[in-house]
Amino acid sequence: MKQLLQDARTGELKVADVPAPQLLPGCVLVRVAASLVSAGTERASAEFASKGLVAKAKARPDLVRDVLAKLRRDGLVPTMNAVRSRLDQPQSVGYSSAGLVVAVADGVVDIKVGDRIACAGAGYAVHAEFACVPRMLVAKIPETGQSASPVSYEEAAFGTVGAICLHGIRTAEVALGDTVAVIGLGLLGQITVQLLKAAGCRVFGMDLLQQRADLAIASGAEAVAINAPEFRDLCFQKTCGVGVDAVLIAAETPSSEPVNLAAELARDRAIVVAVGTVGMELQRKLYYEKELDFRISRSYGPGRYDAAYEQKGRDYPIGHVRWTETRNLEAFLRFIADGKLNLPSLITHRFPMEQATRAYDLITGNTREAFLGALITYAGPESGTVPNRSTRIPVTAAMIAKGSVGFGVLGAGSFAQNTLLPALKEIAGVSFVGVCNATGPRSRSVAEKFGFAYCSNSEEELLQDANIDAVLIATRHNLHASQALAAMSAGKAVFCEKPLCLNESELAALVRASDECSAPVLAVGFNRRFAPMAVQLKQFLSDIHEPLAIHYRVNAGYIPADHWVNDLEQGGGRILGEVCHFVDFLCFLAAACPIEVQAQPVGNAGQYSADNLVASLKFANGTLGTISYLANGDKSASKERIEVFGGGSVAILEDFRRIELVRNGRKQVTRARWAQDKGHKAEMQAFVDALRGKTPPVPFEQVVGSSFATLRLQNSYQIGQPLKVDLSEFVASALQGKFE
Repeated sequence: MKQLLQDARTGELKVADVPAPQLLPGCVLVRVAASLVSAGTERASAEFASKGLVAKAKARPDLVRDVLAKLRRDGLVPTMNAVRSRLDQPQSVGYSSAGLVVAVADGVVDIKVGDRIACAGAGYAVHAEFACVPRMLVAKIPETGQSASPVSYEEAAFGTVGAICLHGIRTAEVALGDTVAVIGLGLLGQITVQLLKAAGCRVFGMDLLQQRADLAIASGAEAVAINAPEFRDLCFQKTCGVGVDAVLIAAETPSSEPVNLAAELARDRAIVVAVGTVGMELQRKLYYEKELDFRISRSYGPGRYDAAYEQKGRDYPIGHVRWTETRNLEAFLRFIADGKLNLPSLITHRFPMEQATRAYDLITGNTREAFLGALITYAGPESGTVPNRSTRIPVTAAMIAKGSVGFGVLGAGSFAQNTLLPALKEIAGVSFVGVCNATGPRSRSVAEKFGFAYCSNSEEELLQDANIDAVLIATRHNLHASQALAAMSAGKAVFCEKPLCLNESELAALVRASDECSAPVLAVGFNRRFAPMAVQLKQFLSDIHEPLAIHYRVNAGYIPADHWVNDLEQGGGRILGEVCHFVDFLCFLAAACPIEVQAQPVGNAGQYSADNLVASLKFANGTLGTISYLANGDKSASKERIEVFGGGSVAILEDFRRIELVRNGRKQVTRARWAQDKGHKAEMQAFVDALRGKTPPVPFEQVVGSSFATLRLQNSYQIGQPLKVDLSEFVASALQGKFE
């Protein structure tokens, strides 16, 4: 399919051929008929992307702070690679469209194939021939209404902007007969004027352009002005000197003049709402003397930016939240169907998808044309043609060398791009065959960057490709087990980024599959045991023949409670998602699997999501280990510190950048100056070597043992009690099918 993409480094736009998006849970797949170009949001995005690095840094000091913190913690090379990777990613643009439903995910019961819908949401309702959109960000287009003609796809493509306007009006709490001033008569302002008129309000508008002011009169405004003094006089004249009941600011400017003009226009205790992006240096005296209520309207309404609402479809009860973003979208479409709005009068430009970049030339001012509503149109439902939904797009003429190991990749996120694929790329005798990601632009970008032969949206296609010997799985955690099982069933070797699974049933299924199928290798991304300093530490401990005491301190850093890793359904939580690394490393140092585990939370769970805990592990050989996993520290300090005591020796490994070995009064210190090496390249090399007949990088028993111990650690955290870890019993039960 074709999609409009923006280069994050240069701001350059292009229409690219990319795989259609996968149909994700809770979503619908839409064949797009029309999408609206936002003059405000999309112009701002384009202008930011076109800035140089210095200008970007000045505009986003928060990102600069993140980069500096990573530089101090991880070193120069990983930091530069991460920044470079971020800038190399193509950006999907657009957030308001309409089209025909062509597929529906399980669990979506009120939308069906063949429904005409409006779509909302940045990253979802993008400028593309197909879009995968969560259920709560779509609304059916009414088939009937008071209007003489049905709602067109072009009108429905205004849905997101219309919902923004509706939420702004609701935020202003206007009522029938109220007087309302609208500052800024661009697309937001024009639609706001029409909605206010339909709601029975008296509307006054201001814009610096005469033709927009004239259009507002045609749309229902009672009076308009083209400068601030004139508009101030107009509003007081129309309200007999009292001032307006509410002011809606629909302008986009860094200036604070609109917010202070609004204060002058308003009556005592009126409400001023910023709908557009404007400066907010409020003159306190103006707002104080009238005791004005200044509010910022957040996008389309309640539910926006709530992952549980938007991505998981957990609606708010209508009795408690009458107007959610979904219900605002539905209401706006009903206004169109009832003939209350005249949206065709706002359409000034239409561009076919093949010429979509011209729309950005328009909104960024390159063409110097006047505009208002600009649409991108597609050869889709209305034309009767069906855009190509091909799952496979050739990218390079990469040759599969005889005797090489062919790799297919499922999941092409930041970790895969920044860490796993660069490490794999350096290994001789490896061929990059196919890459599959849920979103087409990411698949295409990674395929081009690393030289894959093709990109696809079909996991099945990769698994059935005879040129692929091994599958690298780097998707979200909830997909790991099922994808590993599918790959093993297809006879592929599997490298699965941690964690391997999220529950004991999934682990049992993998144990059975490994026993039954002919998959040559199943490896998990427990890379730390392959780090050069870890190997050095292991060698140092090999002379000790008594139980060890090991303490692993992790300064993990805080992540928000709504981050996907903390979502038990997608990420499994931080114990399964990250502590598994440290459990495996303790198993590596102890040369044994745990027989008992316990995890206890630090008593500040209200702020953190299972982020602060102390875990204890007892091993069969008498070794004791503790893991202090903490998010309540300062991230500028080192992230990981391992201390090992035993046999009259002490070893300290600091962030895989410094190792100190002490024995018989002698101290040996090794430092890595420029960067950490956490073992990713050596891990990948060991995996490839295993495919060529050498020993597996981690024995399967240890893969299962550390995964099983981590699952029990999660259970211990939940019940507050220590738990036994009987690996032999678990494996026997798994092979007998007791977990089915």
